[in-house]
Amino acid sequence: MIPDKAPGEEVLHASGDLKKQAHIPSFEKYKELYIRSVESPEEFWGDVAKDFFWKTKYTGKFLDYNFDVTKGEIFVKCMEGATTNICYNVLDRNVHERKLGDKVAFYWLGNEPGDEKTVTYRELLQQVCKLANVLKSQGVKKGDRVSIYMPMVVELVVAMLACARIGAVHSIVFAGFSAESLCERIMDSQCCILITADGFYRGDKLIGLKLIADEALQKCRDKSFTVEKCIMLKHLTKEDEASSGSLSPPAKRTCPDLQQEKQKERVRKVRPSPQVPWNPEVDLCWHSLIGGASEECEPVWCDSEDPLFILYTSGSTGKPKGVLHTVSGYMLYTAATFKMVFDYHSDDVYWCTADIGWITGHSYITYGPLANGATSVLFEGLPTYPDVSRMWEIVDKYHVSKFYTAPTAIRLLMKYGSEPVQKYKRTSLKILGTVGEPINPEAWQWYYSVVGEKRCPVVDTFWQTETGGHVMTPLPAATPMKPGSAHLFEIVESALVEHEAVAEAAVVGRSHPVKGESLYCFVTLNDGINYNQKLEAELKKQGTCKYKSAY
Repeated sequence: MIPDKAPGEEVLHASGDLKKQAHIPSFEKYKELYIRSVESPEEFWGDVAKDFFWKTKYTGKFLDYNFDVTKGEIFVKCMEGATTNICYNVLDRNVHERKLGDKVAFYWLGNEPGDEKTVTYRELLQQVCKLANVLKSQGVKKGDRVSIYMPMVVELVVAMLACARIGAVHSIVFAGFSAESLCERIMDSQCCILITADGFYRGDKLIGLKLIADEALQKCRDKSFTVEKCIMLKHLTKEDEASSGSLSPPAKRTCPDLQQEKQKERVRKVRPSPQVPWNPEVDLCWHSLIGGASEECEPVWCDSEDPLFILYTSGSTGKPKGVLHTVSGYMLYTAATFKMVFDYHSDDVYWCTADIGWITGHSYITYGPLANGATSVLFEGLPTYPDVSRMWEIVDKYHVSKFYTAPTAIRLLMKYGSEPVQKYKRTSLKILGTVGEPINPEAWQWYYSVVGEKRCPVVDTFWQTETGGHVMTPLPAATPMKPGSAHLFEIVESALVEHEAVAEAAVVGRSHPVKGESLYCFVTLNDGINYNQKLEAELKKQGTCKYKSAY
């Protein structure tokens, strides 16, 4: 349900120049597309699908679903009968059909300034094919689950796409999680192999990933679940630290087809390397395996509704649950929302600061940007390390035009004032975005006024792991802006789960004959709690009070 016209009071608007070039330049154009998507979804999404390769076309309905338990099994189906491969679409199609092989896919920056490299689409495809062949040589096949527990390195993207290329299902676990959390997720998704790294730094803090991974695998064994193999990337361990005759893998070396750049004027800190326990019965070295692998790997063609990945929710609203996303619908939705919400154009440099261990990183670092042939920044470090100007230095260095970060990071940087931001020009910025939680009006205004200098629209996005992509958001050229306007649903959800009786909650909009739109709340109660009118009244009061206090 959308209004007949855009609000005209107490709102901010995009510049005329941005509107001229925008994919959706006005509220009227947005309304036209919205109505088409609702009234003719097959036609709307069929047009999006034309940009992708399909080995076979769909045979049933383009979109079919049932959410009513009284009518039978709950299901959602998109393009049933079609076959494709998402890795082929985000890499091969860009390299061979769109001739983007030499275009930069990722500018990678490590924790330490000066630790960086540039990876093109062709180089990324070659590395993905190599690892895909390695996985096949280890017996991984279509439908198998692969656990990935890695820092924010290019090899994490390589691992995801290698799984997708052979039809395996990746299950990425955020590299800040404990051994118990990793064990729980490996067992729940029945993973046959683990891909990890020796370790990484977050600012000055060393995270020994291999130690944690080994502890997790032991916990799995203690619970009668054995992961046969663990592939480890040498991210930190240097050549002179590998002892002669050791069972440890060879040192990390620069891949000949990945261009490595170092800033000569900066002296990198010498840091201790992580402990790397090594079990030759289980552990395999990424670099040794990749070195002998072929750069050619035919994609496995997957049904439209085949699983693509499992990602676990954080557990903040109850026990973590694995959310399964399938191939075609996810590919189309992330590609379309990335293009429209960030108004992506071929000359943009895009930077999402999220971790790939969360859904934001899956959808808006890997799949959405690559599906559009975008150039992205991939950042391993922290916004405050080695100083609080790090983000704005990176924006200037790579001429970032579209910037997407979390309100937590914005509030953190706010407390240091405007001077660290204004040390850098930021003239390349065109659109700013927020994700992950509600943004309070004060932080929104600082972001818009100081970072964007009142010339960059702010797309304040609301969505969830379950949706896979943006559900509610402004469009930069079409939607008038108002601080904090996208997060009513999330505020009410947060209020509901604060109640002692509630385990989980989800809020959606529904049409209302008088108000135009109202909220519909889905609530999962804790074990042993019965639903009654008193509890209903309490929950309505709690959600209403929280919303009023926020606005």
